[in-house]
Amino acid sequence: MAKELSKQSLSLFEQIKQIDETGNEYWMARQLAKALEYTDFRNFSSVIAKAIEACKNSGQDVENHLVEFNEMVAIGSGAEREMQSYKLSRYACYLVVQNADPSKEVVALGQTYFAVQTRLQEIQQMEAYNRLQSEDKKRLFLRDELAKHNIQLAAAAKKAGVIESIDYAIFQNHGYMGLYGGLDAKKIHAKKGLKNSQQILDHMGSTELAANLFRATQTEEKLRREQIQGKNAANQTHFEVGKTVRKTIRELGGTMPEDLPTAESIKKLEKAEKPKAIKGASTKKKKG
Repeated sequence: MAKELSKQSLSLFEQIKQIDETGNEYWMARQLAKALEYTDFRNFSSVIAKAIEACKNSGQDVENHLVEFNEMVAIGSGAEREMQSYKLSRYACYLVVQNADPSKEVVALGQTYFAVQTRLQEIQQMEAYNRLQSEDKKRLFLRDELAKHNIQLAAAAKKAGVIESIDYAIFQNHGYMGLYGGLDAKKIHAKKGLKNSQQILDHMGSTELAANLFRATQTEEKLRREQIQGKNAANQTHFEVGKTVRKTIRELGGTMPEDLPTAESIKKLEKAEKPKAIKGASTKKKKG
């Protein structure tokens, strides 16, 4: 049942997405409210208010993400009435689900779904990332980002009760199993033809690194946001987030991570880049 709801809910969020005349995607607040199982829009209005406040606090322009307008709403017997509503950007939807009732399973799914999609959008819009022309440079950029976020994920897991090294390895495996369709680190090694001495992350292409970056960032946020406690609860959280990232990839028509090809060791790329970095720094110093 949970599996069916998850698949249905993820599809639903895309089904109710709309595109305006300039190609921008948006969601209508009343449709989103129904998708999140709010039967009375008045109750959902308080969630919208919290999202607006969160948008302001994040330094974003509210008008770029939540646009108030009047929507024609069916009131029965084929009649319609003009009622207040909002056009919501993907980021606004993310803020809405973060402030919605977490006891609803569909809200929990929406939180992870919009978080993953928002993070994808952020990376695509990152000026530094978009300037990168080659696959090698994208891999180096994403591997560095993942290394930073894995440190933060480890800290969040420790706060949740994942203390010992063996427990953290089990915690990491749960994330992999969610994202890789049940495969743990050992099975991923076998599937990809890697040796035991080779690190999985070092042989990922940019697409696979991005998927794992989403898994790490969203698990960290969920552990902290929901103040999850206990090893089992932390493991389950990591698994569920990984599974949701996997479903999002499927929704977008992407290749499953276990089926993506392996790449040359990123350590070789790092060695190749070091002389260039030193040479660039030396040139700048001479010019100065």
